[in-house]
Amino acid sequence: MITEKIGATEAQRHGDSPGRALRIQEGISVLAGRAFVVIQKESLISSVSLSLCGLTSFLLLIVSLLLVPLPGRAADAGYNYPIPGSYEATILGTPAKLMPELPVQIPTRQLVLKVFPDRKSPPVFFYDEGLRCTFAYQSQKAPLVFLVAGAGAGDRATKLMTMMKAFYQAGFHVITLPSPTHANFIISASQSRIPGDLTEDSADLYRAMETAWKQVAVDIEVSTFNLCGYSLGGIQSAFVAKLDEERRVFNFRKVLMINPPVNLYRSATRIEDLLKQIPGGAKKQGVFFNRMLSKFSEFYRYGNNIAINDDFLYSIYTERLFSREETAGLIGLTYRINLAGLIFASDVMTNSGYVVPKNKVLKHTDSLSDYFLVSSHLSFYDYFNECLYPYIQKQRPGLSKQAFIESLSLKSIEGYLEKSPAKFGVMANENDFVVNGAELDYLRRLFGERARIYPRGGHLGNLEHRENLAYMVSFFK
Repeated sequence: MITEKIGATEAQRHGDSPGRALRIQEGISVLAGRAFVVIQKESLISSVSLSLCGLTSFLLLIVSLLLVPLPGRAADAGYNYPIPGSYEATILGTPAKLMPELPVQIPTRQLVLKVFPDRKSPPVFFYDEGLRCTFAYQSQKAPLVFLVAGAGAGDRATKLMTMMKAFYQAGFHVITLPSPTHANFIISASQSRIPGDLTEDSADLYRAMETAWKQVAVDIEVSTFNLCGYSLGGIQSAFVAKLDEERRVFNFRKVLMINPPVNLYRSATRIEDLLKQIPGGAKKQGVFFNRMLSKFSEFYRYGNNIAINDDFLYSIYTERLFSREETAGLIGLTYRINLAGLIFASDVMTNSGYVVPKNKVLKHTDSLSDYFLVSSHLSFYDYFNECLYPYIQKQRPGLSKQAFIESLSLKSIEGYLEKSPAKFGVMANENDFVVNGAELDYLRRLFGERARIYPRGGHLGNLEHRENLAYMVSFFK
């Protein structure tokens, strides 16, 4: 068995994309592996300017933490997550001193799955050899938990690796999966290659889980199967569990949703609307990015910091480097960049002609700068109205747009969730901007004592807090 060690460095966690960057017009520079995941390998970067790569990496490191009396258990009054602002918590995450002690390294195995054995990747995606998942294993019989990433995240996203270590330390086998909105998933594991429908995406996830299980079944003994996802991966986990009730491959014992949207469409529009807080709106995102980069680099240059680490990031918060509007804009910008990767990958895989001219075969030597520029200026509304819903209309003639939007909700499977009271749990935050107060009340009513609501943390900002991780693990015990 080929094994590796999951360590603590960012380079190890994101080893599939070290040092790659894309410089586009208006000065928007982003890490390819983190934001525009379809960029070619290092040898193809000669035409791309790297002059701002280092500073841009620092800024995207901050932003990448993205993208959260009725019955229900509120977190203890003594909950010590220190960042009260929703946007600030989302960007800064959890201070290092409040994270638990986790193993620096754990034994893992990289899985590269041929979910569709006959599918061939287009030349521009020559490096994509299959769906990438990460597998951590115990030496003895143990429960297995599948972890599903949030929107745009890969199988080695920082939050997934933290969760993997916590579950491994507690005695679980773990398999992490990328989000169906991640380019690797679109290329290798999406049947339609047009992500966004919860029913179809969850069927794709289920197929990927089956493929992963077949690959590792001979190597481990499993006592029970469990499922956990965060953000988009949270609501998808509920739909995957419903499908498993029909197919009975895993018979999931427990399913935990972390900061899930209640309605996917409405949560996505809330994130999209954060771009309205950029002066001049989304069309000025390049100017906005350059201004934020300048503030960040100046703070670092004249500060007393040596390393770009959690203490440095927390000092940005305490010094109020960015205003509330600017932090909102950064979250919205990161979401738009991730969406650009989705749109480009989907367009190439379906040959739809939406961004790349129809029937144009991109080679691995072709520049992608212009395509990224176009993709990054397309909104969620553009993708939904011009790509996703037209596809759904062909699959389900007569389905109205409003009916489709309502299907992208936990309410659409409420009857199933109510019939499985012991199986499901949810973790959420009072100030998560992807859900509103009525939706939080809905989660409380639906899950009762199995709803763990924290007073603050934004969207996923407190996921790595030691209390959150302890509760997460204990839910599956």
